[in-house]
Amino acid sequence: MSSPQGFAGSVRYVKAPERSSSVDTADVVDLVTDILRAVRTRGDAAVREYSSRFDKSDLDSFEVSSADRRATVESMDPQTRADTEFAIENVTRFARAQLATILPLEIEVLPGLHLGHRIIPIERVGAYVPGGRFPLLSAPIMTIVPGKVAGCDEVIACLPPNAHPAMIAGCHLSGADRIFRIGGAQAIAAMAFGTETVPQVNKIVGPGNAFVNEAKRQVFGPVGIDQLAGPSEIFVVADSTGDPELIATDLLAQAEHDVRTRVGLITTDAQLAEATAREVLRQLETLATASIAGASWAHYGEITVCEDEAAMIRYSDHVAAEHLQVHTQDPRAFALKLRNYGSLFIGENASVVYSDKCVGTNHTLPTMNTSRYTGGLWVGSYVKIATHQWLEDSAIPTVAPPAIRQSGSEGLDGHQKAAAIRHTRQLETLATLLR
Repeated sequence: MSSPQGFAGSVRYVKAPERSSSVDTADVVDLVTDILRAVRTRGDAAVREYSSRFDKSDLDSFEVSSADRRATVESMDPQTRADTEFAIENVTRFARAQLATILPLEIEVLPGLHLGHRIIPIERVGAYVPGGRFPLLSAPIMTIVPGKVAGCDEVIACLPPNAHPAMIAGCHLSGADRIFRIGGAQAIAAMAFGTETVPQVNKIVGPGNAFVNEAKRQVFGPVGIDQLAGPSEIFVVADSTGDPELIATDLLAQAEHDVRTRVGLITTDAQLAEATAREVLRQLETLATASIAGASWAHYGEITVCEDEAAMIRYSDHVAAEHLQVHTQDPRAFALKLRNYGSLFIGENASVVYSDKCVGTNHTLPTMNTSRYTGGLWVGSYVKIATHQWLEDSAIPTVAPPAIRQSGSEGLDGHQKAAAIRHTRQLETLATLLR
């Protein structure tokens, strides 16, 4: 047995990752800083320069016109459109059900002391829709639909100028109020700061490459962001009932996203571990995307054997995978023992690909161990829960004295006077009434 970095326990590697998923981003940081500064000061002109430099784009207009939006929808393959609308319907249903669980609150915690909160949609959200190696037709659905369900006034979409036309159609069908053909860090800058063409947004959501990610990191503060997403991840936890063919298929399905995808199996069964390792290599021989998936598997793939179920759970929670599949004898009971994951896929029928595309849960999820403290994108990411309070006269004698005393203890004279003046006035009013 050996101990992976940062894990207070022992596991045995059947297949160890060759590389760490962390990379040196110094060059990315410097370039993104320059892009943000240029767009902030020169607006559309800078966006145009960077679009030409990075995307070889020289568009007359960044914004997709209403006519062009309709044209992309009309030109869609009928089955592709039907599948897109199927996914939109499911994401909409789930987002509405989630929103229904976020309730306003009004409570009288003490006689006359009323506290509460409201659910307020964010006014304007920017959705970055990545291009990438493949046209990810579900990407606009996941970032735009929840914003519209949440009630945002505007959802602005940006996607690379060379994105597949079906991606623009997906933005339109998902309800984007405006669509701009701007990609990369310059898109994040345009949405964060606003330009002559692109309106400034209040929050930016959606995944992207290292430059998009770094741009989101740097603009955070003046605008909100959903999360900093790294390359995709999938892990499977399995006992002796696991099926090596299914597991290998699901690992490679994610591995084909990117050469830096992190994929792995955590198991208590050494035979399953060995069989899965062989099966991955066998399937790579016929996989059309083997050049990508094979590199991901070689560099970042891992298979670990744990001594018992408890160790498997501890190691899974340490890994904190973006996508976590449960292939055990009683997967629903086992799932309740896990706590760190972006999204959980319970049982062999629940493949990540279904969520990636169409079942309704959001595929924009935390990576790089961040599921230890956060979940993924959801309808709640598009609203603010803002508190309020109001006091009847009868509550002042209860809350004013401790507030006065605490302010005095802290040496905050202004605070003490603000608490005291209301108490004094109420006492004077009461005295007048009693005369």
